[in-house]
Amino acid sequence: MFSMLFLLSFLFFLASSGEAAVPYTTVDANAAACLGFATGMAAKPSSACCDGLQQLAQTVKSVEDKKAICRCLKVGAKSLGIQDRFLSRIPRACNIKVGFPVSVNTNCET
Repeated sequence: MFSMLFLLSFLFFLASSGEAAVPYTTVDANAAACLGFATGMAAKPSSACCDGLQQLAQTVKSVEDKKAICRCLKVGAKSLGIQDRFLSRIPRACNIKVGFPVSVNTNCET
């Protein structure tokens, strides 16, 4: 699990840019606990996952913030084996309204 977390952190670091509205490290720290469920290794999102995503949602102040978070999550999702069928259930399970379908194929720029 530690190696997956390290890999996730490293990938977010590589993909980050200094102009991101929400820093990749913030997204990484708040979404890391969701990895077990999103890869199908856990039966449901943990409370740490939901709490982290709630905190992340509170950082959103603009459309650019949403886009930055989306881009950040997509980088990790494609490389870590995140499965859409689990990923798409997280917002409802954690009672978070995102306003668009959650998928590894989501277009972050619209």
